Order: sequence, then structure tokens, then C-alpha cells
Amino acid sequence: MMHYTHSRRAFIQGSVGALALSALAACSSGDSKGSESNKPAAKEGDFTGEGPISWVQGKDFSGGMVQKRLDEWNTKYPKEKVSLIELSSEADQQRQSLINAAQTNSAAYDVIGLDLVWVAEFAANRWIVEIPSDTKPVGVIDSVWETGSYRGKQYAVPYTTDAPIMYYRKDFLEQAKVEIPKTWEDVKKATEAVRKLPSMQNIGGFGGQWAKYEGLTCNIAEFINTCGGAIVDDSGKVTVDSPESIKGIQTAVDAFKSKLIPTAALEWKEEDSRNGFESGKVLFLRNWPYQYGNDLKELGPDKFGLAPLPSIDGKAYTPTLGGHNCAITTNCKNKATALKFVKWWTSKESEQYNLEKQSNAPIYGELYTKDENVKKLPYLPTLKASLDAAKGRPHAVAYGDVTAAIQDAIYPALQGKTDAESAAKQLAEKLKTIIKN
Repeated sequence: MMHYTHSRRAFIQGSVGALALSALAACSSGDSKGSESNKPAAKEGDFTGEGPISWVQGKDFSGGMVQKRLDEWNTKYPKEKVSLIELSSEADQQRQSLINAAQTNSAAYDVIGLDLVWVAEFAANRWIVEIPSDTKPVGVIDSVWETGSYRGKQYAVPYTTDAPIMYYRKDFLEQAKVEIPKTWEDVKKATEAVRKLPSMQNIGGFGGQWAKYEGLTCNIAEFINTCGGAIVDDSGKVTVDSPESIKGIQTAVDAFKSKLIPTAALEWKEEDSRNGFESGKVLFLRNWPYQYGNDLKELGPDKFGLAPLPSIDGKAYTPTLGGHNCAITTNCKNKATALKFVKWWTSKESEQYNLEKQSNAPIYGELYTKDENVKKLPYLPTLKASLDAAKGRPHAVAYGDVTAAIQDAIYPALQGKTDAESAAKQLAEKLKTIIKN
């Protein structure tokens, strides 16, 4: 989300995550029927109608850069004007607004920004139309492109991807004379060292987004996956109660119990965690790349840095994949314009603009290694490595129910109200009633 509560999800200005969006990040939750609608799907190639359309996304945190880019389109295509509709900054509320519009057959939303975990639900319910097979841009990262598919057909086109990285307070580490940690044990040792500094005894060690919302799902999935487990395996089988998965949950529970992860993080979403980091309340922070620009402005380059997230017990950290896709609603009247806009919005030119101005993580691999980009944003190779190692959340039509179940089971364990094994077993039983193979 992923600070993709713009969703999940952006780099410099703080657009979700994201991936998040990014936050999210990148992110959703809530009720979902999970059943396919009887509404007939629009036929592939049925893209007629030219004229004004709307682009619908979460709140823009980029200082108006989204509208500035749309202004370029509107100048070029004055008869096919695109109007920006901003939804809530919270992903859960964004999703609900989009569902409400679809269920009431509203024609107000034409092209919508979908968190990658919403695609299956919206496609299954015929709220969005299948994208022509020749829409795939040359050079798009394959794993990112696949986030727009459902049952082997493409229903959405990615316009931003996302994966988390670790922010650290460079100034505090230098004062304590400790190196940037590479392992979970190193994080503990570095935190202990910094806590010995004057007035630093209460600083949090490793922060994240642990409030009871989609960020919690992203964060706990990373601990589970890094420890060798999975909430749901690649075949769709529920495995959150495996020994490896329980170990991942236990690692997070222990971190809260020891105060390595500050108790305050139980109320943190993306922006809360960023504020905590910038105000010196936490030494290390797992967050989406959108935070980088905010830190430059608030802290300056000498007080913070970015690094890969730490390994746990010898296993490389497995980030949660975030990102957002464009989809054309079934109720869109001007589908020809909508498709033309989607291709323009996800073009290499637009992605470069988003990287520089709006600060979204691009869908094209070459933009992460382009010399001028790396010079301006030196963390891009680290982000690309995080993307390459990232794993998606459970792929389910009823994803809203899945993520709500994860949050309901895990949050009490983090609070110390139940243990990791009980939480895992409770969650496994619940997920088996939701996810049908």
C-alpha cells in the first residue's frame, strides 16, 4: 500500500503502494461476495465511443502532478477530455466506492485505478471489461503485467508497481558507530546500540504498518513468507498453520513483546509510520518508496538512507508486491477513448513522468537502470531487487474476506491477547471456508 492508500502505492511525492500504492505500501479489505455476476461480459474488441471520460483513483499526494499530466492529454485531445476523480486516501474506502458505483450501474466512473489484489473480484463480477490481447506494452515487467489477469485473460493494465524497502536513520547509526544491518539480529543489535545514546533509550527499533487494515496483511505476509511459510501456497491450499508460517507470526509477536517493534506501530498506517520515522521515534522502517521524497524534504539526505530489508534466520526477506492497475468499467460509454487513454497513461513516456514527477514505481524494467534515473534516485537498483524478490498476496475473488480474516486473527496476537499458533490455526480454519479450490 503499500503506501498505496492512494492508493499502495509512489516514490518522491508520496502518491499506493501502492504498492502500496504503496502504499503500499498498496491495499484493500472489507466484505466481498466472491461470486461471479450473471452480467454478460463485454466482448473483446467492443471498444467504441469517443468523448469525455473520467479517471478514478485514490487521493493524489503528489502535489497536483496527476492533474498536470492529465492537462497534457486534455490539451492534445480536447474532445476526449479526462476528468480526475479522487477517492479517499484509505484503500478500503476506495474499494467500497468503486464497488458501490459498479453495483448501482453508475456511469460516473470510466477508467479506474485498482489495487492489484482487487482485479480478480472486479473481473469475476463483470464490473470491468477484458482488455484487447494486443495491449501489452513492450518492455513491461512480466510479473507486473500478470497482476492484471484473471483466469488467463487480461482485465487490467498496470500503471505502477511497488515493493517495500528499509529506511534507516543514518544520523543515529553514525552517532552509535554501527553499520547498516543486513540481518534481523543486526537490527536488534543496532537498536540496542542506539538506545544507549543520550535521550534515545525509548526509540523504536523496526517500524512498519501494523494497524488493523491492509497494511497489516502486507506486513505479516512478509514475516510469514520470509520464514519459509505462506498464507496460501501456489496451488491455492491454505498453509498459514504450517510450522514455517507459525514461525513467521511468532517472529512478529516476539518483536512487539520485546518492544523491538514499538507498540505505537499497532496504530500505524503508511503516513503514521513515516511521521514516526521522521520525528525520530523509530530507527528502521519498512515502507514503500514513496516516502523517499518526503524524507528528503523533512530530514535531508544526511539524516536517512535506504537499504534492503533484513534477512531472518538466514532467509532473504520476501517483500509484498504492491501496485495499481488501470481497468475500464463495464458501464463506460466511451470505451474507445478509455482504451486510448489507458495506453497513453501506461506508456513509457508516462511512466518516466510518473517516476520523475508523480513518483510512482514504473512498470518498465529499463527505467530502473537508466543512468539519469539512477543518478537522481540512487535507490532504484535496491527497489528493483525488492520487486524481483516480491511475492503477491493471496489471489482470490473474495479477497476482501481473506484480508479481513487475516487481520482479525493476527491483530490480537500482536497485542499479546493470543498466541501465534492459536492465531494461525484460527486463521486457517476461516480461510478454508472462504477460499475454495
